[in-house]
Amino acid sequence: MTTIRPRDRDAVLQSLRAGVVPRIGQHLIQVGRARELDALMKDIERVADGGSSFRIVVGEYGAGKTFFLNLVRAIALEKKLVTLHADLNPDRRLHASGGQARSLYAELVKNMSTRTKPDGGALAGVVEKFIGQAKTEAKASGRTSEEVIRAQLGQLTEMVNGYDFSDVIAAYCRGFEEGNEQLKSDAVRWLRGEFSTRTDARAALGVRTIVDDATIYDQLKLLGRFVRMAGYSGLMVCLDELVNLYKLSNVHARNSNYEQILRILNDSLQGSAEGLGFVLGGTPEFLLDTKRGLYSYPALQSRLAENAFATNGLVDYSGPVIRLASLTPEDFYVLLDKIRTLYAFGDATRALVPEEAIPAFMAHCAARLGEAYFRTPRTTITAFINFLAVLEQNPGRDWRELIDVLTIERDDGGMTSNVPAAPTDGDDELASFRLD
Repeated sequence: MTTIRPRDRDAVLQSLRAGVVPRIGQHLIQVGRARELDALMKDIERVADGGSSFRIVVGEYGAGKTFFLNLVRAIALEKKLVTLHADLNPDRRLHASGGQARSLYAELVKNMSTRTKPDGGALAGVVEKFIGQAKTEAKASGRTSEEVIRAQLGQLTEMVNGYDFSDVIAAYCRGFEEGNEQLKSDAVRWLRGEFSTRTDARAALGVRTIVDDATIYDQLKLLGRFVRMAGYSGLMVCLDELVNLYKLSNVHARNSNYEQILRILNDSLQGSAEGLGFVLGGTPEFLLDTKRGLYSYPALQSRLAENAFATNGLVDYSGPVIRLASLTPEDFYVLLDKIRTLYAFGDATRALVPEEAIPAFMAHCAARLGEAYFRTPRTTITAFINFLAVLEQNPGRDWRELIDVLTIERDDGGMTSNVPAAPTDGDDELASFRLD
């Protein structure tokens, strides 16, 4: 028996009850998908070895994509990688001209995490670790810290914004040594992409460029190289809710974002992005729809096509697309048993319901929802936690009586979420079609 801390227990249960993915404690409820996870662990090892990786994780709404991405992030942190993560939405895209791409970059860097700071806000710590190493080397070699920093960052000058990146890190070092908090703050603002004009950046730091919509991917490649210089294994970027690109009504806007995905994919396949990995989460429609999805972009369709030999139960986890297999009833049984034990702080002997309550609960769900109860288990898990909560607060009630009156609604998130967020603007041929 492993005792679970109240903090971890409450964090996981509260998240699951609200229908969202827990930020910590994912390992306490992880079940199934061992082969998919093994494939992503190989990607993490490749990135840590100085290589690059690209994966699109595809699964239905409520099937566990976000949970899977968070688990991958947690493993990457344990392997000494730095992680960035963000959800796409109408105001955050991979490509834009109105600041939406810069907004995505700013959110990614705000959520920068390391093993010692897993909840985000790790940018300053990463920069200071690099500067600390430079100061140690400067002391040993008799040079100044800035000389060492510029020598180490010299290899970045061949990249887009590389010169100014070096200047900003050097400015942070000066602020660090002089106790100039404003200079340090300005340097962090630049690294986060928070300067909106070049004039402001030049006045604050003396640099001529900023992170804008056109350069966010180049900046991510710079960060990938920089974190390795700071002593980390690499950079893993996790982007979720890619379906928001699928919802874009403007064809040009969609294709521009798909072009950016193609650029990232090509760089990863060709190994030109050092120590940088991408994991993207989306729905099957986002990938397969030949009218609006990634398959509507021929160059992406050819690169993301399934292995023709992976049929009749055969699988291939080495390609860029990983389809999350649905949980089996057996997996779901194990998951509910883990939640039952988690609710009892890891002591199954103190569980609120016996083991036989789990198959009874599953049978009730199957009668109400069919096999959707374990294939897209979000609402079913929420119902099970609500069931345990009532039993905990009403001692003496028979669990059998509660199961009989339990109401579970089908999760229709996939149906409602596939509707475009805004009316089409006339650029999307046949986007709206009606027969009378």
